[in-house]
Amino acid sequence: INGDMAVAQRGTSVSGASSSGYKAIDRYRHTISIGTWTISQSTDTPSGEGFLNSMKMDCTTAEASPGSSDTLILQQKIEPQNLILLKKGTSNAEKITIAFWIKATKTGTNILELFDNNNNRQVSKAYTISSSDTWEKKVINFPADTTGVLANNNNSFNVSFYLGAGSNFTSGTLNTSWSSYVNANRAVGQVNHGDSTSNNFYITGVQLEVGEFSSTTLPPFQHESFGDNLRRCERYYYFHCSESKNSNADTTIAFGSYYNSTTFSFAINTPCEMRAKPTLKQNTGSNMYRIYRNNGNETLSSFSLDSRGTNKILTATATASGGTGGQIGEIQTMDGTAFVAFDAEL
Repeated sequence: INGDMAVAQRGTSVSGASSSGYKAIDRYRHTISIGTWTISQSTDTPSGEGFLNSMKMDCTTAEASPGSSDTLILQQKIEPQNLILLKKGTSNAEKITIAFWIKATKTGTNILELFDNNNNRQVSKAYTISSSDTWEKKVINFPADTTGVLANNNNSFNVSFYLGAGSNFTSGTLNTSWSSYVNANRAVGQVNHGDSTSNNFYITGVQLEVGEFSSTTLPPFQHESFGDNLRRCERYYYFHCSESKNSNADTTIAFGSYYNSTTFSFAINTPCEMRAKPTLKQNTGSNMYRIYRNNGNETLSSFSLDSRGTNKILTATATASGGTGGQIGEIQTMDGTAFVAFDAEL
């Protein structure tokens, strides 16, 4: 999902990234314990391949000697139900091909890993960045796994691009066949992209294919419309609104009504059913939001989701004062930093 890096609901640039989580480009999670990074949506792409965007990772604080347990990983977590066609864990299990375009300042050996969280099994493959600051296309083949059926649950199947790793992950022998994971065998040989503030790392055109392909037999990248791509991302994260993205002040969040004089209730319909009932993401603070109603308004620092909603219809309440039960109103942003989003990532 979002292999062309076109959707960036969280923002097109995040600076000072030094911890793990989802940053900027949708569906890509970063594990960061090596260096500090600016992660952004870039227009630097391989020429003539039909891509408008890439993900750029710019090292702003270097760490030349990572600790033994440190890692720097770019990862997409995939719902197992989307990979049933792999027939994993059966005698008919399929091989897997991962292809992508990559450009990096640092050359040398890099590790791409598949990890099955259902069964705690993994496999790693090495590839080489040959030329500094040059777009290169990589096609990586992984063997079939006849052990460990993928269950239809909330675990995930992870595609992980290592950019750096400490000795806990590099001191063994690279595990190139599916097996129960051993940390020491997961990222052997990985270079450290976080060892200099001169280092940049770009990636785009990420695709997962069922079967074994070469650079000449690989199916073309499946370019989707932006709308289709956005909807697939919104299953996991939905950015509802913000003050800063609206040219006018007081952006509407939702319409609702007073349940009583101190409780304002409202509902938000998401564009699609989310993976699970999401958590609310919002900026909080004095006079961040308000309830606008006839004959007055109430300022709020925050509001909260309640238990009555579904994965599609989110119900929320704001604690207020001065309203009248049954009175209709509108909840709005007030501050320039106010935003509302919903997170159901794996």
